[in-house]
Amino acid sequence: MTGASHPSRAEIVSGQLEGIRSLLAELFPANRFYTDKLAAVGVTFDVASLADYSRRFPFTTKAELVADQLAHPPFGTNLTQPLSRYHRFHQTSGTSGTPLRWLDTPESWQGLVESWTEIYRAAGVTASDRVYFAFSFGPFIGFWLAFEAASQLGALCLPGGGLGSAARLRAIIDNGATVLCCTPTYALRLAEVAAAENINLQASRVHTVIVAGEPGGSVPATRARWAELWPGARMFDHHGMTEVGPVTYECPARPGVLHVIESAYFAEVVDPAQGRPGAPCAIGELVLTSFGRVASPLLRYRTGDLVQAEPHPPGAPPCACGRHELALLGGIQGRTDDMVVVRGVNIYPGAVEETIRAHSGVAEYRVTLDRAHALTEMSVELEPAPDCADPTSLAEHVRHDFQANFALRVPITLVPPGTLPRFEMKARRWIRRQ
Repeated sequence: MTGASHPSRAEIVSGQLEGIRSLLAELFPANRFYTDKLAAVGVTFDVASLADYSRRFPFTTKAELVADQLAHPPFGTNLTQPLSRYHRFHQTSGTSGTPLRWLDTPESWQGLVESWTEIYRAAGVTASDRVYFAFSFGPFIGFWLAFEAASQLGALCLPGGGLGSAARLRAIIDNGATVLCCTPTYALRLAEVAAAENINLQASRVHTVIVAGEPGGSVPATRARWAELWPGARMFDHHGMTEVGPVTYECPARPGVLHVIESAYFAEVVDPAQGRPGAPCAIGELVLTSFGRVASPLLRYRTGDLVQAEPHPPGAPPCACGRHELALLGGIQGRTDDMVVVRGVNIYPGAVEETIRAHSGVAEYRVTLDRAHALTEMSVELEPAPDCADPTSLAEHVRHDFQANFALRVPITLVPPGTLPRFEMKARRWIRRQ
């Protein structure tokens, strides 16, 4: 594939600059949140370049948005249109703090749907596919966007809300589903239930499982374990947020690499501590400007997601997939608020996932952090898979890998099969004790 099939880097940058300028023209004075915020720091709204925009415009943080919604309930002041123009309501999960409420007009909603359609196209989904949605529809935006985008694409949409895992598996097979949407954890859970219920996954027509919500979709060990359990299908990762919408899609040519949908976002990667551009190839915090979501936009939003951007200097050749969009190596590698310090060692959940899932005999795990002493201690409960021949040896190998990877002696406790909780949505495997 040649770069002619996709926008050049110059075209992407030009489109982003025009998108930001158009957004700013819409915001003032209609959007009270940003009119007041930028007036307070004396920012003028003319933007000479993307570098000028990054240099002069302040970050937006979740704490600001929460405070605004608490001060102006229920929806805050980050609304560019009259309230009567909004027709969609969603909110964040609240797993990392107070939930945020988010509204969209029909125009902004359609823009988000088009970004989700890009994810489907990159995954090779077409109108001839049958897409199964293995989750209960709640207030989280991803469910609704994925369903609407698949519908507009012309695919047959199969909702799985309100069903148990075994019933969902039978529905996938009986209805000839070819694409499955769920979290990485739940994809593993479905395979586990299939084995327990004697449901043959090879009888399914699923060729692609599109995952999001957790870093596991780009963790090599998780992908490898999943490939063993779902023969003939491939895992396709992406990520997004309620506050901004669908942000990335997996590179069709390089599994574990995510491309940013730069037709809808201007992305920056900054040092989490300093707030300045990080060194090339360094892991930093993803900062997004959502210029395509004019009705409820975000300017330089600190997402908290940790990523490693691939350098793409002017004149560089396209990615192996033919695209020039920003590539994030290893996907979303963690969150700024997820890192813990265990006896002086920085630990991210993604790294723990990679260490544990490297062993195919693991069905599930749970991590406990004990902060009752001067130094935080970590321990792991390990549930072996039913077909694990030697659980004791498995625990010893995991213990060895923690020592090798983190220079930490981590107690590993084996628990009986079926002991640890299973999750349909984001897995909550980390317990913090004071």
